[in-house]
Amino acid sequence: MEDGRGAMSEILKNIWGGLAGASALDQANLALGVTGVALMIRRSLWAFPVGLVAVAVQGVLFYRTKFYADATQQVFFFAALAWGWWHWMRAQKRDGGVASPAASVAVELPVGALTWRGRAVTLVVGGAAVAGWALALRAWTDAVMPWRDAFIAVFGIAAQVLQARKVIENWPLWIVVNVVAVAAYWKADLAYTAFLYVIYLGLAVVGWREWARVMIRDGGGGSPLRS
Repeated sequence: MEDGRGAMSEILKNIWGGLAGASALDQANLALGVTGVALMIRRSLWAFPVGLVAVAVQGVLFYRTKFYADATQQVFFFAALAWGWWHWMRAQKRDGGVASPAASVAVELPVGALTWRGRAVTLVVGGAAVAGWALALRAWTDAVMPWRDAFIAVFGIAAQVLQARKVIENWPLWIVVNVVAVAAYWKADLAYTAFLYVIYLGLAVVGWREWARVMIRDGGGGSPLRS
């Protein structure tokens, strides 16, 4: 019992130390990331400008710590968010709404879903990309967890693209990505980092439930999307 309490105390100390020792940029990154996801759950156009700033800050942090691959990944996230912002605004204009963040729920793009074929293609292509990326990391870098890095990178980008398309499958994909990240960072004794991903995991669960509720409210959401 004492050992368990000691371990829990050490974990909480690690988390608090991470929060207290975080730089202003780190704290801004966390605040922007959580705010961006919360806005995305509400299907607000404000999620995109906030998200763009968040991934830009994240990219700077990764670059400063010489995690160049992770910094490069933020470029893909930035592009997906920029495209998603345009895609959602175009739908509002097409439906006669006012395409601005302030009117983000006036005439909104309906939540859609992939066909079974689209889901299969996403998983197969993503799996192949993970294998290729992981093998490349093993061959040309000294990455400690190449398969973990490749999985999070590939399916994180896939989830971001699906989210930009307003496809509900983005949330379960984010849940899986965050679970893998939590397990990997916990195993590496990075309790603070694992804690941050637990927050994102909880938000992804809430997002899935909220978008599913909206689909039911709207009579099943939009038509299934082609892959």
